[in-house]
Amino acid sequence: MGTHMKTTIELGDSLMAEARKVAAEENTTLRALMEAGLREELGKRRRRAAPFKLRRVTAKGKGLRPELQGASWQQLRDLAYGIAAP
Repeated sequence: MGTHMKTTIELGDSLMAEARKVAAEENTTLRALMEAGLREELGKRRRRAAPFKLRRVTAKGKGLRPELQGASWQQLRDLAYGIAAP
């Protein structure tokens, strides 16, 4: 790992008691348990904060039908949803 930093944190008594119990049951240290928990939480937050990327999707074809080449977006939407033109 690299360097380590010592710090002090305040935890509720019940949380500390539960952490000690889990560490003992898993034969590990409080430090290892807390580091694992912090890494997992930070990873979740990083994944949630990742920017949305729109994947490229294409369809085979040759574009719009000739009769729709000059159609407006509204006309195309109406056609897609089966709305008859006035």
